[in-house]
This record gives sequence, structure tokens and C-alpha cells, in this order.
Amino acid sequence: MSPTVQINERLAALTAAGTSVWLDQIRRSMIEGGELQRLLDEDSLRGETSNPAIFEAAIIGSPDYDDQLEQLAKEGKTGLEVYRAIAVQDVQMAADVLRPVWESSGGVDGYVSLEVAPDLARNTEGTIEEARMYWALVDRPNLMIKIPGTDEGVPAIEQMIYEGRNINVTLLFSVAAYEKVAEAFIRGLERRHAEGQPLSIHSVASFFVSRVDTEADRRLEALGRTDLAGRLAVDNAKLAYAHWRQEFSGPRWEFLAGKGARPQRCLWASTSTKNPEYRDVIYVEELIGPETVNTMPAETVKAFGDHGEVRGATITEGLDEARALLDDLAAAGVDYDDVVATLEQEGVEKFADSFAELLDGLRAKAASVAA
Repeated sequence: MSPTVQINERLAALTAAGTSVWLDQIRRSMIEGGELQRLLDEDSLRGETSNPAIFEAAIIGSPDYDDQLEQLAKEGKTGLEVYRAIAVQDVQMAADVLRPVWESSGGVDGYVSLEVAPDLARNTEGTIEEARMYWALVDRPNLMIKIPGTDEGVPAIEQMIYEGRNINVTLLFSVAAYEKVAEAFIRGLERRHAEGQPLSIHSVASFFVSRVDTEADRRLEALGRTDLAGRLAVDNAKLAYAHWRQEFSGPRWEFLAGKGARPQRCLWASTSTKNPEYRDVIYVEELIGPETVNTMPAETVKAFGDHGEVRGATITEGLDEARALLDDLAAAGVDYDDVVATLEQEGVEKFADSFAELLDGLRAKAASVAA
């Protein structure tokens, strides 16, 4: 490590409290220019996540990829082929930078996530096929394949864990959906153990946090109950973590742990604050705890490094209040089950629409660059 490195004490304290800092962004200039390495050295970064929307911002919104776009266009590649070529290369490069973290942590951290096509969220077999494809193309042990935690995604998650692939389960909003995901993870490990396969497979379950407040607050405002606003997102995550502690304890899990299995960690995603009236690091400060991950956009990492506070394992606080909030919301006329179901469906649709726009944009930009 360079003697000029200035380690950010706030982010280091967050890591020491048990929350791994991952970056919810990927861009080639960050990797090639050394910014990703700086984040590892100074800001305690321990992983990176991506999605098609992130790639769209990087590819369409910058000249970083123009040379590769020109070459791919000359080769007659389709929009989907262009996306895959660029995404795979970026993920490989990022994974190589993060490889020392993966090695030093014993495979706990140091991952880069790459998502299957969002339009496969309701397609089990298509998800399995694409997950296998990306795993082979990237060919890095510190890759995580992102699979939606939809009902159709759950069997794919189990199958991929069984086949030995690290999985980042995305698009989770409800504790009920997480219960299915955690069960799929454990079943996949049990199937591996039954065949004598090693259990050194890693997974995270990604809860979208801020969007829960956005949807619940909208409904509460319409009902004139803003006194309950700004609470559901954090409390929902706390209840999910409480289920995590229950799921990954007891004889069934302890048996697998004794054979080398590691628990599927909770990952807090969508942690940038959407409501300017809320503290800009609220979805980091309130969700600190052992064996958790918080993936943040660069501006949230910077904000926490500037003024974030670590005051212990906040994720384990206020569980009774969190359970009571669900009753209060129901009494006010806000149906929790409908909130999370709406968010999942909207997430599936928005991500699929965004992916289609990305492919259209790639075709147009590749043609423009080639011309």
C-alpha cells in the first residue's frame, strides 16, 4: 500500500461493524484510471455490483467504449451482442482488481455482480441458461450472477447454487420472498452435499430499500398519514435481517456450516436517498450489522465517508417497533403485501423496459461511431 494512502475512518468503521461496502456502479474509465483501486485502498471497498441501467449510463453517456463500439459495429454485432461483449469485459477487469479482496477474505467479499437479462425475470429456464452462459464467459471465481428473487427465479437460484455458481439474488422487497430465496439457497447446498460436492458457494440476497419508502410514503400522503412516512423501508429490512438470523441458525444450518457452508448474506440495495427531506445516508446508518453488505452509488459512498455515523449494530434495534409498524400501516389503509407486490412487478417491468432501451441505444451509438 502506498504511504500516501489516506484511509477514510468512517468507511473503515462501517466495515469493522460488519457491513461490507460494495459499489453500485461500474465503468471502464474507473477501472483503467485507477479509481476502483483507490476505493479499495482508501474507502474500504469490498465488492461491486452492476445492472443494465448502470451499463447504459456508462456506455451511452461516455466516450469510454467508442473504440470497442466501432469494432463491434464493423463486425456486424447485434445490440445484445454488443452489450454482452462490453459487460463481460468490464466485469472481468473489475473482478481482477477485486481478486485480492476475494482471496484475503476467504471468498466472503471481492465479488463483481453481473445480471441476467431483466426480461427473463419470469422465465426459469431462460434464466438458468443465461446464468450458465455468463459464468462461462466471465470465467472468474469472484463473479456473482444476479438473478431476480421472483417465484420463477427461485428454482433457478437453487439450481445455480447446486451447480456451484455464486448468486446475487436481486429485486427483493418482501420478507416472504426472502424466505423462499433463503430456502432455495439452503436446498442447493444440501443437494451439493448429498453428492459430495464442496459447499464453498457464496450468495447475497439484495433488498431494495429506498423504493419501499417511496411507494409507502406516496400511499400514506394520499391518506393523510404522513406521521408514518419514512419508516417502512428500514423496518422492512430489519425484519428481513431478523429472519436471516433465524434461517441461518439451528441444527439444519449448523450441519451445513460444519461442512464449510457460509450463510447467504443480506445486501441492502437502492440505498441512495430519494426523498431530500431524509438524511442522505439514512439507509446506510440504520442498517449496520454483522455479515451484511451495503451496495451504494458513488455519491452515497462519498456522503458516508464525509458525515456518516457508525453507532453499533443498528440493524438489530427496534424489532418490536418494526412489527408494530405493519399493524399501524394496515390500520391506516396501507396494505404491506400490496406495496411489496407492486414494487416487484414495477421493478420487473421497469428493468425490462430499461434493458430494451439500452439495446436500442447501443445499436444507435454503435452505428453512429462506426459512421
